Formats: sequence, structure tokens, C-alpha cells
Amino acid sequence: MTDAILVLNGGSSSLKFAAFQGGDELHLLVRGSVSSIGERPRLHVAPTATTPPFDRSLGEQPISIGKAFEAVASYLADRGLLQRVRRVGHRIVHGGREFTRATLIDERTLDALRKLKPLAPIHQAINLELVDLANRLLPGAMQVGCFDTAFHAMQPELARLYGLPHELSQQGIVSYGFHGLSYSHIAGELHNRYGAAAGGRTIVAHLGSGASLCAMTEGVSRATTMGFSTLDGLVMSTRCGAIDPGVLLHLLQDRKLSPDELMDLLYERSGLLGVSGISGSMQTLLASKDPAAMRAVDLFVYRVGREIGSLAAAIGGLDTLVFTAGIGEHAPVIRQRICEAAGWLGVALDKELNGNSEELVSAPDSLVDVLVIPADEERAVAAKIERFGTSVGGGPF
Repeated sequence: MTDAILVLNGGSSSLKFAAFQGGDELHLLVRGSVSSIGERPRLHVAPTATTPPFDRSLGEQPISIGKAFEAVASYLADRGLLQRVRRVGHRIVHGGREFTRATLIDERTLDALRKLKPLAPIHQAINLELVDLANRLLPGAMQVGCFDTAFHAMQPELARLYGLPHELSQQGIVSYGFHGLSYSHIAGELHNRYGAAAGGRTIVAHLGSGASLCAMTEGVSRATTMGFSTLDGLVMSTRCGAIDPGVLLHLLQDRKLSPDELMDLLYERSGLLGVSGISGSMQTLLASKDPAAMRAVDLFVYRVGREIGSLAAAIGGLDTLVFTAGIGEHAPVIRQRICEAAGWLGVALDKELNGNSEELVSAPDSLVDVLVIPADEERAVAAKIERFGTSVGGGPF
């Protein structure tokens, strides 16, 4: 029986997982998720060549990430997959300056990663809890961390600096960027499609509940909208995006918000939810006729369009525009509106292709290729682990 790679991708409201058979080409064995952890959790498994679809409620009450992991482990064990796992790959949001490649997770690594929790307060704790859970359940398996920040580590220095005293930059207060595993997967897909040029001057729009843009040349990150934290850049589902630091000073000094209250406001009560007062779900807002919902959608599109212009300036133009993640893949009207905002760059959409969510959705006369490519962070993690090697002594690559 061949060994399997298990990938765990924990977020604030879901736990995604996938198992792959390694070798010359990764073979997907199973892919699924525990969704809506904070309200009515469900375990859903997508059909594959070897796995039938599966969908089951996990109750009417919120559950912890630990309970979500138990449900996943039980499902895998019942189907004989858990026993095959020899390597576990973890998507970890923040690797700081030290972790720029896939890395074996040992106690020293865990200590360093725990110190980064303040930089990603929601995600980092969940990611590291999953490492602990997997270590206890599979003590003989190799645990490997793959970092969302790593893809951006080769950005030019000027793309990472803030206008702060140099000593603060040296202490790590710089722009890191996130969603790197998603961008890594897209870069690989662009290499498959275009060869070494990888689409040339490319902007990838990872638009989900968390959202960011990344400018690449030849598949290498050059600039991105998220910075020191996952709050920066675009308006997101419940996160504010870029904001004048003076607003934060005002809220702390004049409105007397505590640091915890400010964190809750910026991470959980802002973005589409805060602007609309209705929901952080783009699907819900698009279905609503409430002017507040329309205002939130308009702001989202405006900010994406404005940042595309900024990133195009950073890489000297635009040859390829890629949409990925939940909104990017499943909201044709948002793609259309963003492409209209980027029309001055030569972007032209084919409405029929866009409505059908084909891979290439640009019009024949478009100066820019517009693509829709599904996100697959789990495959990106598995690919890095497969290159990492099968021995614990393999070290980072």
C-alpha cells in the first residue's frame, strides 16, 4: 500500500484537507472541508476518481478546530487513508523572515512560529494547533510547514519597506505579503500554459473572504497588496483593508478603544460586513437590493480596480490578469466589473465566456489575457512536500 501525503489548511471558519499519493505526479486521493465551524458545521468531501461524494452535518452548534480535525481524521480512518499517511503538510500563514521555504516542524521551529502569532493573530494560532493535533494523532509522520509569506520573500527591497526608521525595518516591521501558496499554484499553472515567461507581466486576484492581489513577472512575486499583516490592501469579507494609520490612532486615543476592541473591529466587524451592515458574503450582497449592499460591492470593485492600476505601474504594464479563489472563480459579475475598471490597461472581457466561467475569458481583441484558474493551496503544499523528500533529515528546500 503506497504512502499518502495529508495536507491541512485551517482557517477562521473552515478546515480544508486533501490527501495525495506521491510520486512523479501527485495523484489526488481525497479532498474535502469542514465548513461553517462557527455556526452549523458540515463535513463535505468532493468526488474524485477514487472517492464518492460525502456530506454530513456535524451538529447545530459551533465546534472547535480540534473537533473539526477529529471529524476529518475519523473520515480518513474509516476509509483506510489515515493509516497510509507518512507526511503531513501544513499551510501556515506567517513564516516571518526566517521561514522562506518548506521546513520540517520540530520544537525549535514551533517556538519560532509561536512568536509570530501577533502578526497573524487569527490564523497562526489555528495553524499551529493543527500541527499539535497531527503530531499527537500521527507521531510517526513527518510534519512540514509551508508558508503563505514565503512566495513573496524574493520581492525587491523597495516593495517591502515602509517609511519607518531603518532600525524598525531591521527588526522585521516590513511588508511580508500573504496568500503565497495560492499564488505559487497559479504561477505553476501559468508556467504550464505559457512556458518560462509564465504570462509575462501578470496580476493575480485572489478574491475570497480574505482577498489580495499579487503582481508577478515570469511567475515571481514583485509586489502584493497585503503587507505586514493580513489586514492590509483590499476590502475583504470582515477585514478593513488599507486604512490611514491616523484612523487607528484616533480610535485608540480619542475613542478609547482597547487593543482587543480595535483588533475585533478591524478583523471581524469591518470590510463588506461593516460597510453593508448586512453580510460579509459577496453572494449574499449580490442577491440583495439594499443600497447598503450595493455600496459595499461598489467599494470592493473600486478598491480592486485601483490596486490593479498600482500593481501594473510596479511591473510596467499588464499582459495577464488571473482571477482565483471563491469570489474570483464564482462571481462572473464581479470579474466583469473589475475588468471594466481595468479597461484602460487593454483588458476586454468576453461576456459569454465569462458567464460560463471558462479558463480563458478575455475577448479576442483584448490586449490582456484574462484567466479564471481555481485555487488549489492543498496541491501547492503537497508539491512542496514531495520535493522536500521522504526523510526527516531532508531539511528545507
